[in-house]
Amino acid sequence: MRILVTGGAGYIGAHVVRLLRSRGDHVVIVDDLETGNAGRVPDVRIERLDLSEPSSIAILAALFAEERIDAVLHFAARKQVLESVLRPAWYFQQNVAGLANLLLAMEEASVRRLVFSSSASVYGSVDGDAITEEAETRPLNPYGETKLVGEQLVRDAARAFGLSAISLRYFNVAGTGWPELADHAVLNLVPMVFERIDNGLPPLIFGDDYPTADGTCVRDYVHVLDLAEAHLAAVERTDAGEPGHRVFNVGTGEGTSVRAMVQAILTVSGSELEAEVAPRRPGDSGIVVASPAKIARELDWRASRGLDEIVRSAWDAHVSRSAVA
Repeated sequence: MRILVTGGAGYIGAHVVRLLRSRGDHVVIVDDLETGNAGRVPDVRIERLDLSEPSSIAILAALFAEERIDAVLHFAARKQVLESVLRPAWYFQQNVAGLANLLLAMEEASVRRLVFSSSASVYGSVDGDAITEEAETRPLNPYGETKLVGEQLVRDAARAFGLSAISLRYFNVAGTGWPELADHAVLNLVPMVFERIDNGLPPLIFGDDYPTADGTCVRDYVHVLDLAEAHLAAVERTDAGEPGHRVFNVGTGEGTSVRAMVQAILTVSGSELEAEVAPRRPGDSGIVVASPAKIARELDWRASRGLDEIVRSAWDAHVSRSAVA
């Protein structure tokens, strides 16, 4: 298959690119390289492009034709919750306009297979430890809103020009498959804790008064390699001859509190620091844990890596990078 990956130089995208290439797919990357790193994906063509710019439509359409692209995996997006609260209009410009431009180019070039990176943030404050795809969607922050609008846009494009699409609602992604592909951007919990440990500072827990067992947020942590494998299963299931849009959770079905996750990191690192509680962050919800039953049933995908492997792989990669630096 000939696949274009937007955001393919990023943490998740690079894992997917490596798996695609290992099975013999031809891969082309579109990335603005603001948070991505071309060093993660050597020997892969990268078109540096800001998808939110209207000029990207013609460039993408020409690239689709030149590379004879069969399918698109769309990762490119901004993803910081707090930043989205502070800059909502910019988030919609980046995430929604970028997707709209991509879909316009796909329509022009008759590319009709898409896997869209969505997020569990579309569920917002839905409570429970087994959130299904049928749960009410009521995002708590502009980031989640952009992902929900993105799903709706993909659904409408499927109706309009015969797109065969799957949206994957990620839960909390962590760990690494290879040290050189690790997540070093301080945007997610694990690298945020690493940074605090490196500086001799206690890790921060944002809020301990949630309605959970230990008062801290509960999340479903999925290994990035499991997530990458879900994308391969999803793109295989899309079919240019069968238009439509389907949504799947990507998670383990098991919840881990932020306090327990931070403690697991401290244990693996050998640190004697103790976590400190800070005020809640705007837009955070209490419990967000997936029901992965639908993706198991329809795509035959199941997470196979647990919390220990997530934390150990991330820490070993962090130590390796620090030693080189």
